[in-house]
Amino acid sequence: MATINGEVQQTQPARHQEVGHKSLLQSDALYQYILETSVYPREPEVMKELRDVTAKHPWNLMTTSADEGQFLNLLLKLINAKNTMEIGVYTGYSLLATALALPEDGKILAMDINRENFELGLPVIQKAGVAHKIDFREGPALPLLDQLLEDGKHGSFDFIFVDADKDNYLNYHKRLIDLVKVGGVIGYDNTLWNGSVVAPPDAPLRKYVRYYRDFVMELNKALAVDPRIEICQLPVGDGITLCRRIS
Repeated sequence: MATINGEVQQTQPARHQEVGHKSLLQSDALYQYILETSVYPREPEVMKELRDVTAKHPWNLMTTSADEGQFLNLLLKLINAKNTMEIGVYTGYSLLATALALPEDGKILAMDINRENFELGLPVIQKAGVAHKIDFREGPALPLLDQLLEDGKHGSFDFIFVDADKDNYLNYHKRLIDLVKVGGVIGYDNTLWNGSVVAPPDAPLRKYVRYYRDFVMELNKALAVDPRIEICQLPVGDGITLCRRIS
């Protein structure tokens, strides 16, 4: 999320990397209250360990925030998800949240262009005893999605989480709507994109924020009028839009 054309956007160190970065709340103190009262006390030790490992990585802004990880974990339990997909893995914080929520025979098809980042978090995932649930594929997601459709995997997934290249979100949606089952859920991350979706055209935005903003806004408009889904956009983390397939 923090790279564009190979350029890495360095993040500033903070006691809690989420504060001032991943949350859209206007008050850092209020966000800190949420973390310390309802998120951190319930966060599994292995997820805290992976979050600490990721915080040392120069691209740590790319990780899923702790409150969003908690939300995903509960959501997957509520919908009794068993067969899921994740596009954009990074070091695997959201992947671990998913794996912990799934039953013992649950499966996650996980895709990312960078295996090295995934392997940074893999020892923690193995320590948690859930690595067997993960089928990691390195490389671009679109060819693999096309192959799944060619193989007749329509309606095979209960839940799909997308947190990869924002300029391909609409291309993903065109394929994922057929891969998720009727009644299943697709979650698109970063759909409020640092709050830039409401920024004026001449606002002084960071380079990568400005580059991806139009793609995010295009996705939001498309989801709002897609008759095949019900949607709910939530100000969790950097914004997550849930799409429940109804037809």
